[in-house]
Amino acid sequence: MLRDIKETVGFLSSLMNKAPEIGMITGTGLGSLTEKISVDFRVPFEKIPNFPTSTVEGHHGNLVGGRIAGKYVLALEGRFHIYEGYTPTEVTFPVRVMAMLGAKYLFMSSAVGGLNPQFEAGDLMVVTDHINLKGVNPLVGRNLDDFGPRFPDMTRVYDPDLVRLAGSVALEQKIPLRQGVYVGVLGPSLETPAETRFLKMIGADAVGMSTVSQAIVGVHSGLKILGIVVITNMNLPDCMEETSIDAVIATAEKAGQSLSNLWEGIIGNL
Repeated sequence: MLRDIKETVGFLSSLMNKAPEIGMITGTGLGSLTEKISVDFRVPFEKIPNFPTSTVEGHHGNLVGGRIAGKYVLALEGRFHIYEGYTPTEVTFPVRVMAMLGAKYLFMSSAVGGLNPQFEAGDLMVVTDHINLKGVNPLVGRNLDDFGPRFPDMTRVYDPDLVRLAGSVALEQKIPLRQGVYVGVLGPSLETPAETRFLKMIGADAVGMSTVSQAIVGVHSGLKILGIVVITNMNLPDCMEETSIDAVIATAEKAGQSLSNLWEGIIGNL
């Protein structure tokens, strides 16, 4: 795997005139987040050596390099999921590449279902912690000693200083920003009412099918992590409403502008 990472790093290095400070991953319906970037290059995933390709609606499937708020960013327009048939190692491969290229921060956004009854569809939530219910861990197997230890500490996955910065910028921009715990499930089926009730009972405020694996590998790679997600639908077990990918994308796109402004402000204040 290390050989593949180095090959991909070599390819991307030839496209960049400096090392990225920030790695960014966007999710379903959130491709507009990269509109703030002064683009140096945009390359489809399928043209990058060893990269998986995104198969999910609402994921553009490009890697973008450029500047935002004076910082050099390497951003994925879309991501990969285990439910697409990829291994945990494959879905987290870009995080390893970003770290080896020199990134110090990993910023992630995704669409999630709300579990906290005080939330509403369209709300933004900064992730303060997560619960991994995917049934797999991306660090299983031989440890990549070049990146981190066999047993990485997970007490502060989401950097407290970055969480506070996100809150401060949101307040300055008058953008309501929730805080909460993200629970990662395998998918792709959505949650049943009984599953939703269980997820609330164990302390989760939002549920999604991404983010957690990338965060674990980000910690192992020594990156400072911040996650801000969009509540695209509410999962209330006693009055569950049907939803669809089209509805999720529409809500995510509607919240995209506020989220883009928030990310730009956070990056500008690093």
